[in-house]
Amino acid sequence: MSERNTLIRSLHDVGLAAWFGGSLMGAVGLNGAAKDEGGTDQAKARIASSGWAKWTPVNAAAIGAHLFGGGGLLAVNAHRVATQRGVAASTTVKTIVTAAALAATAYSRVLGKKIELASSPDPQDTEKAEQHPIDIDKAQRQLAYAQWAVPALTGCLVVLNALHGEQQRPVEQLPGMWERARSAAPFLS
Repeated sequence: MSERNTLIRSLHDVGLAAWFGGSLMGAVGLNGAAKDEGGTDQAKARIASSGWAKWTPVNAAAIGAHLFGGGGLLAVNAHRVATQRGVAASTTVKTIVTAAALAATAYSRVLGKKIELASSPDPQDTEKAEQHPIDIDKAQRQLAYAQWAVPALTGCLVVLNALHGEQQRPVEQLPGMWERARSAAPFLS
């Protein structure tokens, strides 16, 4: 059996790279360009909304690849999570940060869709927006925070990936497993 997990590791890492990079580019580049080129507040919102809507399917695929790869890595490294000191803790933190990044991403999309409908010149969109009225200024402020939370959280995931990579080094694995076994020994007697 092969000890390499190149495919699942690649899905995990490339998915995270796209999620992090796309969200950071959107928060800096897309929103900045919309602000510079939009003119009116409604036009700025339309430009930004259009760009984020185009990014959504790619982002969903990136997140899916990351989650699939992460699940695969967890499965093939279950023995390390269970036996190597520190791996379970870093895996737990990584899971919590991933959940927070998913929540921030979903919340950003919900707010973005509301702003997209409210700023659209299409009568059908205007009708939908009137069914669920929002305070656009408040929604835009919340959206800005949420859009910056995504690259902050996914950036934390990149750092946690580096930690996991260090924990996989042979020099870390044996002592980590030995320490975990020693700490469990008093409970075995």
